[in-house]
Amino acid sequence: MSARRVQGWVPDFSGYPDLVVMYLGMRVRSLRGLKTAIFIGPPIDRAGAARPDGLLHYENRIVYQFFPFHVGMRWYWRDMESLEAWARTEPHRTWWMRFTQDAQGVGIWHETYHMRGGMEAIYTTPDTHPGFGGFMPVMPARGTMASRHQHHAASDLSDLPEPSGPERDAA
Repeated sequence: MSARRVQGWVPDFSGYPDLVVMYLGMRVRSLRGLKTAIFIGPPIDRAGAARPDGLLHYENRIVYQFFPFHVGMRWYWRDMESLEAWARTEPHRTWWMRFTQDAQGVGIWHETYHMRGGMEAIYTTPDTHPGFGGFMPVMPARGTMASRHQHHAASDLSDLPEPSGPERDAA
């Protein structure tokens, strides 16, 4: 039997110099949190399906763990300005205010990756920190999320990836 060669595919990042990828997660911490995780799913689906300006693609209901139940999503944004503008609108603004006042039995976290460089994360619970918090020390959050993102994003594009694929090969 002969081996088949597997064809690989790579995305061409050149059209997205300001791409921002955000992973968001919710870890259930109590019975109340299970209800929160179940009932927040449809509104989050509607928020992504509404395609706010700058949202390029979204993937919801990524299950990270079954016990304790831990779900998440990955959203791809054209740029940080689009993500921040959406975060200041409904329903996100209300969701975030509610979760900062009452965690509703869940721990919320997100990690943000900037094409221009820089990474950022925030966790709402003091005891569990997935992702970066699994190996880095954590400290209390200070300032606004916008100020943290601006601090991390670089203005020099010289390190961005070169185009790949047929377009580059034809040049």
